Amino acid sequence: MSTEAGNHHKQDSAWPELEKAEKLARGAALKWASGIFYRPDQLERLGQYRKRETQRTSSVQSRLKSAVQSYLEGVGTGLGQLRTSLDDIRAVCRTMVEVREECQNKVNGFESLGQLSGLVSDHVQLATAVHNLHQVFSVPEVVADTRQLIEERRLLEAHTKLMEMECWRDDILYQLHRAGKQSTEGEQIVLSYFSGVGQLNEDLAKELWDVVNCGLTLVKQDPALFVSAIRVIEREEKIDQVTMDSQSQHKFLPPGRPKNLRQMFFKVIEQSTAAQFRARHTDTKGPGLANHLAALQNNVLNDLKVVKHLMVQCCPPHYNILQTYAVLHHTCLSGHLQDIISWDLEKGEIYTVLNWIRHVYHSPEMMDHPDLFPDVDVASLGPLISQDALEQLQNKYVNAVRVAVSDWMQKALEAEVNDWYSEGEPESDHEGYYHSSLPAIVTQMLEENVQVAMMIGDHLKDQVVVMALQELETFLCRFREAVISYGKERSKDSQPKHYLLYLLAAVNNCITFRRSVQWLQQQSDRGTHSDYCMKASHSIDTAVDRAMKKGCRLLIDEMLLELQPHFLQLLSGSWLSGSEFIDSTCTVVDTYYSYFSHIREPTFQFMLVEGLRLVVVEYIRRLMLKKLVCKNPAEREKVSHRMSCDATRLQELFHNLGVEEAGRLTNVISSVSELIKLKDSSMLSLEVSGLVANYPDISDEHVSVLLDIRGDVSKEIRGTVLEMLEQSSQMPPEGYQPIFSDILVPAPVLPFCLPTVKCG
Repeated sequence: MSTEAGNHHKQDSAWPELEKAEKLARGAALKWASGIFYRPDQLERLGQYRKRETQRTSSVQSRLKSAVQSYLEGVGTGLGQLRTSLDDIRAVCRTMVEVREECQNKVNGFESLGQLSGLVSDHVQLATAVHNLHQVFSVPEVVADTRQLIEERRLLEAHTKLMEMECWRDDILYQLHRAGKQSTEGEQIVLSYFSGVGQLNEDLAKELWDVVNCGLTLVKQDPALFVSAIRVIEREEKIDQVTMDSQSQHKFLPPGRPKNLRQMFFKVIEQSTAAQFRARHTDTKGPGLANHLAALQNNVLNDLKVVKHLMVQCCPPHYNILQTYAVLHHTCLSGHLQDIISWDLEKGEIYTVLNWIRHVYHSPEMMDHPDLFPDVDVASLGPLISQDALEQLQNKYVNAVRVAVSDWMQKALEAEVNDWYSEGEPESDHEGYYHSSLPAIVTQMLEENVQVAMMIGDHLKDQVVVMALQELETFLCRFREAVISYGKERSKDSQPKHYLLYLLAAVNNCITFRRSVQWLQQQSDRGTHSDYCMKASHSIDTAVDRAMKKGCRLLIDEMLLELQPHFLQLLSGSWLSGSEFIDSTCTVVDTYYSYFSHIREPTFQFMLVEGLRLVVVEYIRRLMLKKLVCKNPAEREKVSHRMSCDATRLQELFHNLGVEEAGRLTNVISSVSELIKLKDSSMLSLEVSGLVANYPDISDEHVSVLLDIRGDVSKEIRGTVLEMLEQSSQMPPEGYQPIFSDILVPAPVLPFCLPTVKCG
């Protein structure tokens, strides 16, 4: 009923589809007909169209009938085959039931076959024993012969007999394995009977490794023995390969396989190389390190030459024995060098190790030797020590050099200072410039260390250059301190005999030190630390300038000390009445010029300029210290005239000595004299503004003292001038040489008047 209901439902659902198809067909036909008969003259062909469509409809109906008939025939054939298959399945099921019942009835009969299986196993063992009876009885004799051959080091013959006995044993064990008796009492009996074979294997292996251990010596004395050992190893490798290949098929692995003798061969030569290395290279701390490294070089090179020319011919090509020995020696050397660099090495020893690592090892005298090239691939060996270890060793070397350089510089400075107190004069060159050997000693020491480091590599050179700059800066600071201490000795009773001359030499030494800085700067221009070296060079230039200027100042102070009695004449009657003061001053300056001329340029020019500046500063200071007050215009005129004459003489003197800017410096005296001489006090503001413009370091205290000297400045004018000064004050320009800032204005004291002087 359900099937019929389903069919009925399908028919109901199909009707709308048929109706839809019929409507579509009618619509298509109507569209086609309207397209053909849209004109009246086309209706004449209506009969032809009707006949053609009737024929087409008949053809379609006949094809549909044929297709339906073929489909129905195929369905019938399939149903017949399904019925036949169902009958076959039922027949097979009945047969399987019958077989299962038959087997259950005969299970008890199979249990009686267990006794037959035991008899068959015993028969197999007896048959195997009978088949190998001759070999079994000859085993003790062959074992004895083989042992004798091993003792005589007839390795190939011994190995042949050993292989024969192993073959007998393995055949018997395999037959037992096939009979299903593996790991039973029979197998244990066989292994026990052939136990001598295992011992012979151990004895032969011991002899083999003794031969391999002495391989470097044997290939020179008895290569046949070494070749025999290699042949035995290769035989065993082939047997291992065959055994492993057959194991997957027969599921049987003879005892002792695989032996892996080739793998053991490389392990033995590795141990042998390490042992020989330890025997040759004992602890060599101290001065013998260079000889020790030279011995290392010769021993390694000789060993590799023996391998290249003799051992390579004794080994199969796939052993790659030369590269193997190269790798082993490289590894041993690497470990030994790690031990060496962990010692407390001195500077020379560290350099020797660095040079050996960076240059000797990869040189044509060692690993790149023509006898080894190109068979030994040095690049594949890698570095002897790691990059971190190499950098630590280089840092260790730089620190050792630093200690040595610092100590050497200190001793050189102490010797220099001792010379300053000696009875003899300092050395002078052919041009008359005083100097000492200190710069040459320091410079040579630094240059030698940089050049030595350069032989190792640019990175180490850069590190040493940085160290040299640092130590040179420290040394120059100590040198300046020594110059300061030397200057303090001048005030003591036991002053140095040639004080001035050694100061001149110290100043010239600073000029020479500057050249050393320039040389070090050139070495670091392209280095990895060039930026740091540039900054360090500026610091050293500053240190040189400070030391040099300190020496110059001590020399100028000596000149000023001699000028002090003459400056006491300022504002005295003799000063106003004649030129004795300026004459004596020029004489002293000219005398010290003869000393200063022993200083090299450009410091000599600096000395003259600085000397003139300090003379002018001292002149103005003395003028302000006395608190002079002029009583009338005539006195102001006298003071101004004398000051102008002094300025002119100083300008002429220093100009003749080569100071081009003498006029600019002596103009201070002229400007002050004009301020004192000015008749119209109301113009003082303008005069002071000009003074401030030229000398921005002048203060209101200085101006007040100068106004006091005039003696005619009212309180109102003074206030106006000082107010103008405050408004027009400015910062000194870059490079300005101070004048008034070096003059300390004293506290107010009672003024004094000029002495009465008759004008001639």
